[in-house]
Amino acid sequence: MNYKAPDSTDHSRRHFLAASSMGIGSLALSWMLNQDQALAKNPAIRPELLKKHFDLKLKPTHHPPRAKAMISMFMQGGPSHLDMFDPKPMLQKYDGKKFPGDIKYDNAAQASSKVLGSPWKFSKYGECGTELSELLPGLSEVVDDITLIRSMHTGVNNHGQSIYAMHSGRILPGRPTLGSWLTYGLGSESENLPAYIAMVDPGGAPVLGVDNWTNGWLPSLYQGTVIRPKEPRILNLNAPPHLSGKAQEKYLDFLGKLNQRHLNQHPGEDDLSARIASYELAAKMQTAATEALDLSKETKATQAMYGIDRSESAEFGKRCLIARRLIERGVRFVQIMTGNQHWDHHTSMRTSLPRTCKRVDVPSAGLVKDLKMRGLLDETLVHWGGEMGRLPVIQNDAGVAKQGRDHNTYGFSMWLAGGGLKGGMAYGETDDFGHHAVENKVSHSDYHQTLLYLFGLDPERLTFTRNGAEQTLIDKQPSRIVHDIIA
Repeated sequence: MNYKAPDSTDHSRRHFLAASSMGIGSLALSWMLNQDQALAKNPAIRPELLKKHFDLKLKPTHHPPRAKAMISMFMQGGPSHLDMFDPKPMLQKYDGKKFPGDIKYDNAAQASSKVLGSPWKFSKYGECGTELSELLPGLSEVVDDITLIRSMHTGVNNHGQSIYAMHSGRILPGRPTLGSWLTYGLGSESENLPAYIAMVDPGGAPVLGVDNWTNGWLPSLYQGTVIRPKEPRILNLNAPPHLSGKAQEKYLDFLGKLNQRHLNQHPGEDDLSARIASYELAAKMQTAATEALDLSKETKATQAMYGIDRSESAEFGKRCLIARRLIERGVRFVQIMTGNQHWDHHTSMRTSLPRTCKRVDVPSAGLVKDLKMRGLLDETLVHWGGEMGRLPVIQNDAGVAKQGRDHNTYGFSMWLAGGGLKGGMAYGETDDFGHHAVENKVSHSDYHQTLLYLFGLDPERLTFTRNGAEQTLIDKQPSRIVHDIIA
């Protein structure tokens, strides 16, 4: 397409943005529109949306909520529950011997039928006496504040499908994630920061990339906003000094009028409305985001609590501390992602698993401690877990140094804290070898329904009309509220 320079009377919205260099224009083009993912789309206007207006204003809940915000630390790749959370004496008894049962392998080519006993010792911690591995000294200090679920399952031995199940309720792509549903159903308590923020790992985007924080078919206003893993965490946030102040205010006022005129010409396009809201939010973020992401005013003691004074945990600790600062400032949902396959220990587990634990253990526990000290834990739901666990048998049986574990989505562990949950409890069980959840099973649908309940939302009433049908997060799957873990 050839670009035609506008003359003095050609003041279209598109030309104004193209010709501008006022900071917020570059911000919108290089960051906010990049979040949109709908730049080239021109969908047909849906009649049911013509009278609807989507925004992030606070919405009433269906019943009194226990939680108001959530921080999800998603450990992509599959943390080994057998070596961290779920001690199994039978693994030690059968270590090196043939597994006495059937195993569902994901990678049959590297599979072995030999049982792998955990190389790490388990001990009881806290007043609750929950057993944890020696790999988790940080978590052992807050074990009385967490609910450890040992009976999770999604039942699909594949990273992508299980990630979809945990994030968006089904094993197929294209559906809104949990963070999008919560911001759609509840709105935001902040007018100056995004309601839903995703913080990616410096080691790379997780498996499935942006699908981890997608709005799916919800309006794009509810998509997660990505914060970079290093400084500057948001590119092009501030205008150049000589263009800030009144000059930018006039620019934004004029841009707002052009945007509104453009929207009036295209009624019912919720993506366009959401995009305009993103421009407006970007301007407000110039001050609010800069302050929220600034850790310099946090005390040395607080930073040490998050492991920022340790080289192995400093990076993850900074993201956990930023998450707390965002929640304090009214952000609804913060997602902290580990990098692509960081927990996927098919081989060399004896060296790779301790290294990964050291990176996240102290910061994760520090987040729980800090929220509790500040009186925020009761209303903030904290989640730590991945999309699967690991199998009880050896993968890569090529010597002790090379041994690892294959995928297991039939029984694995994760922990939760705050937000109306009981502390100091372990819920559910896997079988004697940790392969299958056998007692008090918790599916991804059970997990989602329980979270919605804690946020004061009824999954049958939190709906979005798409193609004439009422869509929900649970999507008519069998599910229950896990009342036993609720305080």
